[in-house]
Amino acid sequence: MAGGPATAFIAPNSGAHRLVAPAVEPASPCVSANPRGHSQAVTAAVAGSALAVLARSGSRKNRRHARKDVRVVAARSGVPEGVYCEAKEKCERRKTRTVYVGEVPVGSEHPIATQTMTTTLTHDVEATVAQVKKCADMGIDIVRLTVQGMREAKACEHIKKRLLEDGYKTPLVADIHFTPKVALVCADFVDKVRVNPGNFADGRKSFDTIDELSEEDVQEAKDAIEEALTPLVLKLKEQNKSMRIGVNHGSLAERILFQYGDSPEGMVASAIEFGEICRKHDFHNFIFSMKSSNPQVMVNAYRQLAREMYKLGWDYPLHLGVTEAGGGSDGRIKSAVGIGALLLDGLGDTIRVSLTEDPEFEAKPCVALRGVAEGALGKGVKPFEEHSERRNGQFSRRKCEFPIDVPLNQDGSVLARMSVKELADLDTAGLCNRLGLRLRADGDVQKDWKSVDAVVIDGMLPPGAGVKLKTLLDVPTGVLCKAGPNVPEGATVLMTSEAVAEGDELPERLGGYAVTFTGEESQDDMDAVLQKASPRFILLKPTTRNGRTFIARRFFAQLSQLESGKSVPAMLWFDYAKEDGKDQDDVVVEASADFGSLFVDGMGEGLLWDAEDLSSDELRESSFNLLQASRMRISKTEFISCPSCGRTLFDLQETTAKIQARTGHLPGVRIAVMGCIVNGPGEMADADFGYVGSGVGKVDLYVNYDVVKRGIPSAEAVDALVDLIKEHGRWSDPVEEEDVEAEVGAVAVL
Repeated sequence: MAGGPATAFIAPNSGAHRLVAPAVEPASPCVSANPRGHSQAVTAAVAGSALAVLARSGSRKNRRHARKDVRVVAARSGVPEGVYCEAKEKCERRKTRTVYVGEVPVGSEHPIATQTMTTTLTHDVEATVAQVKKCADMGIDIVRLTVQGMREAKACEHIKKRLLEDGYKTPLVADIHFTPKVALVCADFVDKVRVNPGNFADGRKSFDTIDELSEEDVQEAKDAIEEALTPLVLKLKEQNKSMRIGVNHGSLAERILFQYGDSPEGMVASAIEFGEICRKHDFHNFIFSMKSSNPQVMVNAYRQLAREMYKLGWDYPLHLGVTEAGGGSDGRIKSAVGIGALLLDGLGDTIRVSLTEDPEFEAKPCVALRGVAEGALGKGVKPFEEHSERRNGQFSRRKCEFPIDVPLNQDGSVLARMSVKELADLDTAGLCNRLGLRLRADGDVQKDWKSVDAVVIDGMLPPGAGVKLKTLLDVPTGVLCKAGPNVPEGATVLMTSEAVAEGDELPERLGGYAVTFTGEESQDDMDAVLQKASPRFILLKPTTRNGRTFIARRFFAQLSQLESGKSVPAMLWFDYAKEDGKDQDDVVVEASADFGSLFVDGMGEGLLWDAEDLSSDELRESSFNLLQASRMRISKTEFISCPSCGRTLFDLQETTAKIQARTGHLPGVRIAVMGCIVNGPGEMADADFGYVGSGVGKVDLYVNYDVVKRGIPSAEAVDALVDLIKEHGRWSDPVEEEDVEAEVGAVAVL
């Protein structure tokens, strides 16, 4: 068995089932290679780890709160058809036990709970109480507080007391890093304690002190963790309180990094280690989280943990979140891509959208995501066969042959739709603004970083329209339109799959054809259409908003089996009609979840996002943001920005805005802005440059993992960051806006 994961298996025992940990061949006593670029499967837990969770009977004495109708879902052995989730073909919520956080139940039998975190100094009781109340009034169920020392731990008592006096039963969660003793104190006053396995016992971060690791070293580290964690476990168990084992991709312990690399496997191994300690003491009131600032890593980590828990027979709830998502539209889209992808598969029992904004503003996107999950339950398609290994954690994008006569972007294309009337009404400048093109003062039209790649013209082209479209084709910008007498040479004729199937043979033409499918076609019907049309690319446009993720997965599964279609680029065309009670934020969250749930698995080479509630500028900007959040096309500087908390050592929102203003024109550059050291250095693994608070009024600058400048006064730090980017050859001066003449003359007449 050497070289492969040792997993629990089911063995019969007098008609019942028991989980048995198989014998494992001893590993080599020493690991000396640095595996950061490699990942390993999570090894089997120690004997007893695979014991099925047993429902406990009897009543507990001295319970802090009387809780009725608590349903513990019996753990089941074996992996379901969905491998990491309940079902392949529809959204079915993963079955979990109920864990109470104060009086809020968390688990599959209850609505998804929403969370946020205060940004006040926790020792400032009045300010913290006011912020918790504001969050609760906005609909937040659970609020987390920074507790970095004894002063903050003792403040929790007064915060809780004040809230109860004012009629607020909002559960409080203590956020603990580095300080097990502080956790023991604040456990008396809060409802849940969040511990970070990466630093609860291992202390502050370092990444290069381990050159060799033996089995004895690993066991010694695990023993130290158990010694530090057990007192807290026993105290929470005695008081019937809960714990979150909150793994963060950016703050994995150095030992875990050495063993597994900077990987989802390491995150899972870290979580399982802490879970084993809790279970050893018969403590089961805990929740897992597996956060990362990279939505792809985050989704993969949660799926791997869920898959491992199915194997082990564990049924603990999941708290979902994309950490350091940033603010504004970027933060909402990035969070919705990661959280939404998991919710649509039935994973997740409590959520937080981490924004670099005041915490009450996290409530609305949280509620919107909960609505996405609730609306998706039970929706899907008939069972189908998937042919990829994505459910086993293997990511790959489709190998496509992109056309030479349609200017698609191989990293992800953005399409827009425009009516014939709108085309006729727009002048030169208006058309350029509409599609994100640059109009120079000399009348030349050029593409920019965020120019639409192709435009779909809705309606039959009238005489004269071809002149405007020909200029777009010359940029080049792709043009898709219905067949007709006024279609310019080089435009792509757009047809439905039904029209292709029922029509005559199609002649060869420059620009060729594009075909829309609904996702309801059979594989044979798809094959016949693709062979007949030989499309430059195809568009998947479902006729319903229900179960789009599963319609698309089935479509791509069928497409992968067709020689006529497996290398044809496919765009996702989703429409969001106006709905009562939903606004722009709701549409952005829902669409990001829909598109993101497919992009994170490599399904789709671009998108056409239609939404009545969003302007054309908002749709174009959001489309590019969504591709970037999905780790596809990079069109601007990416900021990994923490949401701020009581540990933050500078004004995070103001500083982030200053950095964005100075560096937001650098596509492909990733900059991390961290308020403190907790996750700072670790998150540098996913960033090119880092700006991390290291003391009051002091900032450290990083290049990847490495700190290169220390203790810079905050007033000088933004300039120092710009200089650092220049030193590493990643700087370019902002493009000067060129004047657009009101009438640019005949040269630019379209």
